[in-house]
Amino acid sequence: MTIDELLPLIVFTLVSTITPGAATTLATASGAHFGFRRSIPVMAGCAIGLGSIACAAAAGLGSLLMALPALQVAMKTLGSLYLIWLAVRIGRSGQPRLDGDMAKPTSFMTGVWMLWYNPKGWAMTIGAAASFAALASNPATLAILLGMTFCLVAAFSLAIWCALGQLLGRLLKTSWQWRALNFFLACLLVISIIPMWRG
Repeated sequence: MTIDELLPLIVFTLVSTITPGAATTLATASGAHFGFRRSIPVMAGCAIGLGSIACAAAAGLGSLLMALPALQVAMKTLGSLYLIWLAVRIGRSGQPRLDGDMAKPTSFMTGVWMLWYNPKGWAMTIGAAASFAALASNPATLAILLGMTFCLVAAFSLAIWCALGQLLGRLLKTSWQWRALNFFLACLLVISIIPMWRG
């Protein structure tokens, strides 16, 4: 397999993962409050979560999930409630404290779980599995290819957003600036729920 054959998949994955959404907002907020290094677990969780969804979608589990509307509604509801809870936490947080009482960054498992409940992530990876099936000779090979591509490209995209958040964190000096950023990120997180309920 050549890079020319892989390039359309890489571009599709990059566009899908770098556009603003729940994971990118969470990476930005974590970068602003905790810096890049302490945000690695949540970014890794999101990237591995998306990669594992892509594997499952290519293996056929995604089609089964999309055929069960009641399960989709349950996932959307639980996911929406969780994102609202995260948004409230971000919106109510203030300027980071540099003492022992500093809150902990979002965990690896939270990143994984946040991706697995999201029907939009399933739809995106199922679309990729259908569009790029010709790149592999069998479903297992396609699952590995899509899983690795989505995981690596998502990690790159989230790292960019986290670095942007860290830069914002260094620029903000006053409490009101932090409150404004936290409110803005919380609103973005809530807005990211809307596409989940479309279609």
